[in-house]
This record gives sequence, C-alpha cells and structure tokens, in this order.
Amino acid sequence: CTDRSIPTGIGKMAEAFYEDEDNLKKLCDFLRGKEGPAVREAIEMDKRVYYLKGEKLVNFLVEPKKGTKWPSNLPRFKTRQEAIAVCKELCRLHFIHRSEKRGKGDLVISRNREFDESGYFTWIYEGDKSFSNMMTTLLVVGFLFCTCFPIWPNFLEVFVWYMSVTLLIFIFFLITVRGAIFLCVWILGYECWVLPNLFDETLGFVESFKPFISFEPTKEGQLIYRAGIAVAFVSFCYWAVTQPSEFDGFKQGQVDFIKDLYAGTLLSDMSQADKDNIDKPKMPSLDDLLKKLDSSDDEEEELDEEEKVAKMLEDLVGDEDEDIDEDGEE
Repeated sequence: CTDRSIPTGIGKMAEAFYEDEDNLKKLCDFLRGKEGPAVREAIEMDKRVYYLKGEKLVNFLVEPKKGTKWPSNLPRFKTRQEAIAVCKELCRLHFIHRSEKRGKGDLVISRNREFDESGYFTWIYEGDKSFSNMMTTLLVVGFLFCTCFPIWPNFLEVFVWYMSVTLLIFIFFLITVRGAIFLCVWILGYECWVLPNLFDETLGFVESFKPFISFEPTKEGQLIYRAGIAVAFVSFCYWAVTQPSEFDGFKQGQVDFIKDLYAGTLLSDMSQADKDNIDKPKMPSLDDLLKKLDSSDDEEEELDEEEKVAKMLEDLVGDEDEDIDEDGEE
C-alpha cells in the first residue's frame, strides 16, 4: 500500500489503464453503483458508512455476480492478482480504508493499512457529488420559496391549494381502493395487493412501484376471520341497498366535504374581509380611537359617581358616631 506504482502482475491493458487516477474513479463509480458488490452499513466515528470484506471485493472484480453489466469502458480483470493489485491501489489512494469490527454495526479505523482479503474495508470515495449538490440547492431554494408564502400572488396560492387537495384526495382514494381489493380477494382465501411496496421506506422511488401487483394464498388458520369479515361486508352492502336515503345522505356528505376542501371553507372561522386583509398592518381607525376615548370618559364618570357614593356613606357613618358619643356623655 506504500508503493505508488501498480505491480506488474496486472495485464498490460489494465496496467496502463488503472495507472490513471481518473480511471480508478470510474471504477469506483461502478463499484459504488447499483451494479456494484453488496455492502453493509455500520457506524464509524459517529458517521454512517458502507463496508465490505476484501475477499468479496476481489471476487466481484474477478467474477462479477450474475446479471451484472460491466462497463464497456473499463477493462476486465483476468486473475485475482490483478484485482488485488488494484485493491491495494484503491487503499493507497484512500478510496477505501481498512476497518476493524468492534461490535455489531460498529467499526473503528484499523492501524493496519495494508489490503488483505480477510479484512474489512470501508468506502471513503463518495462518487460524483454534482447530483447531491444540485438537490441540496433545490431544497434550500424550495424552503426559501415556501417561507415567502404570505407574499405569493393569489393565483399561485390557489394553485398550490388545489394541487395539495387533489394530491390528498388521490392518496386517500388509492389507499381505499387498495384496501377494498385486498379485502374482497382475502375473503376468498388469497392476498392480493396493488403496488405492495408502495409504502416501503427502505426502497427507492422507482422500486416502490415494483411489482405492480402481488397475488398469493393466505396463511392457514384465517378461515374464521375471513368468514366474520365476509358477514360484516355483506351486511354493509345490504344496508346500503335497503336504506337508500341514509346511504345517499352519506354520499352527499362526502361530496360536500370535497367541495368545501376545494373552496377553502371547510374550517372557515373568519370573514372574507379578514382573509383579504390578513397581510395588512392592523392600524386603528379614527372611529375606533373616538370610541376608545368615549369609553374611557364613561369609566372616569363611573368612578366619580362611585367616589361620591363612598363619601356620602363615610359622612353618614361619621354622623352616627358623633350622635353615639353625645348620648354617652349625657
């Protein structure tokens, strides 16, 4: 790992090609992609990293897994010595570094820097960051754009509201249809899911829509539950048919609910004038100031009257005390 030249064990074509560090980066881009070898996640120095065993890396370079599409611009490795030589070069250029297992999912950097098939190696090379930087920039711009929502033009606010409500209704409709199809087929003894991986957070965006449908028999011991659900489902259908007035009212309520959502009047607790002037500074008008002055004058007059009554009561109490004192002297 200390020699800067790739050993002569590499074939002439590979030797000339992988002497260039840019070509090694191309190899790393392939190894870190979806077609590359399987890696595991761990924590190293309080950071999430991806690692694999040296033997698996060498095996993949010599004989990739079935179905792997090796890039046409990268020469193949014919022997294990060629693959090991390139792995040593990756280690020397700090594309990978050797790690030691301290526990399950816990790694530490090894003092031994040499490449060995029996060791574990953590990826340092993160690949081209252009896409990541672009997404970060879009995230920051989108956040700033959302914080400026109060000064958006009215047509844009209405568009965002309609788009949000439509997306909410679509998701609710999709979940309802998926559940209804699963329930009907499950009663018959099979499990049928439309887009079964739709809500799997461990998968990517494209993988979440694969496969489109899954169909397999139910597990044993569910006959009683399926019979109970079937009775409840048939009872609901019978009620919907025999009680059209109540069911029609239920449907009309859902229609009114959707209309209120699009109109923005579902939880309206302020007048339209307040909505239109929500961004304007609230300054008291002349009428409000005059009313406030009149109310303060009325309060002062009420206080004056209360003071007069209190004084009269004090005078009466004082006169009674004087009369009591005079009677006592006599």
